Amino acid sequence: MSVLRYIAPILLVPSLAVAGTSVDRARVVGVEPVYRTFEYSVPVQECRLVEMPVRFETGESHGRSFTGPIVGAIIGGAIGNAVGHNKTNKKVGTVVGAVLGGSIGRDISRSRDRGYHERRAVSYETEEVCETVYEIEQRRELDGYDVTYRYAGQTHTTRMEHDPGKYVRVRVNVTPV
Repeated sequence: MSVLRYIAPILLVPSLAVAGTSVDRARVVGVEPVYRTFEYSVPVQECRLVEMPVRFETGESHGRSFTGPIVGAIIGGAIGNAVGHNKTNKKVGTVVGAVLGGSIGRDISRSRDRGYHERRAVSYETEEVCETVYEIEQRRELDGYDVTYRYAGQTHTTRMEHDPGKYVRVRVNVTPV
């Protein structure tokens, strides 16, 4: 307890020199806030009305038909069977005729379907189309304060995070000359 009685007053004195350094206060003569501008991007949805084409059929609805290939295969098979002279040739002729007839029937069906697809009509409907765009916005934020103060007849400037008020604490380094 007796040692603490001697050390406590030393710790409470702010301007006490420790290794040639002391703390004092200086008069503030000017404070200027410093701002910094930040840019950031903000998503914004933009919508507009657009005329969109809509196709519809002018004729009856026809699905893909297998009638052409089937009829072609039957007719081709019959012709191939009739052309063959013996039992083996008739079987081979039937198969080859059926394949060729099916292929021809398919080609005829496709050409008919192409003509059908050309009979489509187009109309237009108004639709809302939206997209996200990014706008650049700027924001000013306080970055600190440029503080001008006078100590021992000299003027100094420093940047601080806060406004110090009328006085600023300064560290004084004392060295013998």
